[in-house]
Amino acid sequence: MTNSFVFSTRGSSALCVHSVLLGCAMTWITCAKIVTRCPCERLSQCTHYRANEVTMVAVGTCGEWFISTCDTKLIAVHTKQAREAFVFDCTTAEKKPKNTGSDNKSDGGATEEAGNDKILAFAVSPSGNLVALTDDTKRLVLFRCQPSWQCISTRWVVRRCTSLVFSQAEEEVLVADKSGDVYSFSVVEPYKEGELKLGHLSMLLAITMTPNDKYIITADRDEKIRVSHHKSPYNIQSFCLGHREFVSALLIPSGHPQWLLSGSGDGTMKLWECESGRKLQSCDLREPGDAPTSESEPHKKPTVCRIACSPDGRHIAVQCERVPTVQLFGLRKEAEERLVPCSKLTLPHCPLDVTFDLQGRLWVLMGSGDTPVQIYTYTQDCWELDAESPETTRVTEALRPHWETLKGAAGAESRFQHLYKVNFDNMASYMQKKQQRLEQQKQQGNKRPAGSRAKAANGAASKKAKQDEAEAEADAQSST
Repeated sequence: MTNSFVFSTRGSSALCVHSVLLGCAMTWITCAKIVTRCPCERLSQCTHYRANEVTMVAVGTCGEWFISTCDTKLIAVHTKQAREAFVFDCTTAEKKPKNTGSDNKSDGGATEEAGNDKILAFAVSPSGNLVALTDDTKRLVLFRCQPSWQCISTRWVVRRCTSLVFSQAEEEVLVADKSGDVYSFSVVEPYKEGELKLGHLSMLLAITMTPNDKYIITADRDEKIRVSHHKSPYNIQSFCLGHREFVSALLIPSGHPQWLLSGSGDGTMKLWECESGRKLQSCDLREPGDAPTSESEPHKKPTVCRIACSPDGRHIAVQCERVPTVQLFGLRKEAEERLVPCSKLTLPHCPLDVTFDLQGRLWVLMGSGDTPVQIYTYTQDCWELDAESPETTRVTEALRPHWETLKGAAGAESRFQHLYKVNFDNMASYMQKKQQRLEQQKQQGNKRPAGSRAKAANGAASKKAKQDEAEAEADAQSST
């Protein structure tokens, strides 16, 4: 049995919460508080975490191509040659055939509102020859980018996706969706429908695979990181448990296949031994002068939205949402402290996303029209801005026509704010209402006339006498 109610927090729009009676994996009840997460991920008309309210921006590199996604467009710019930029607009992409019935089968016949073509996630294959993206209309588009860009296929996913990853062999692309499921789509057979691989009880936010394709690693809204066998996903190898909020980013650093980096809404980045689930190190990403946040204001903690690793595996860049810095760590295999803070880039604006290229340079996409892209190079044990790089000029000129869209993304609301747990105390209001009822009953009893009170007392005495007489008669019968 399910009850639904609506409440509002922090002045934001009303959120839908479903309280499940007689036990639920997403609802915990204590003597004084109810801590609730919205399990809307399983409902067809959920309005939580909808991309139509947030413009998603991401960057990456594919060989010599710099890729940026913003709103409905994927933009690829060649950084070495003066070639025409490749632009793919989802609003002009292939439309879904009618009467496919794929959604109705999974939703139990429920209807779902139409998407708006905004890109939700994209991934680059390990070789850099393939790119996949998924959008709010539930397309999964596969591209080949070498020697030139070409759209290979367009398929349809069951639910809106949150993360994508290619296998190391590049035979499949795994998609994680908001209902907690992971589907496998073949690359070898680009028009084949997806196959369900595994599922969580909560919304999935990140997915990755080990370099040997042995394990699938998934992270969800309920702080869990699960390591599952790729060939038999029902066989769970380990859990990496320790985050106190949703896990928003996963990365296996280059050259360290046994390690896993994770970022969370609790403002920390953790290093794990993924096969055993053992935590090796935890880094608090809050600024030293920041006041500690209370449990009632978890959204004020820095949320890790991207973890990137250089190709040689020596440098880790961490970006937190709406924080005008990028924190850089050194990764040491033999040292006691594997993650060593080495520097912090203070930026004039909050970055939209970061990535490393093949040369180990750090690319930062900014929310500024003057310098939308900055490149940092590691020289003499420090990171320096390369303002005169021809690649910066080439990419900036290619992105300039799309600046208005990027500018809108810089001022958009947080895409993580609705993922935090909501704590509220309902016992105080209950006790207050109970006390009011008792006082009202007492006042009503005192206001009754003396005759009615005497009549009520006589009635109660008569009833008591009849009960005593019945009991005596029963005792007599039992004794005979």
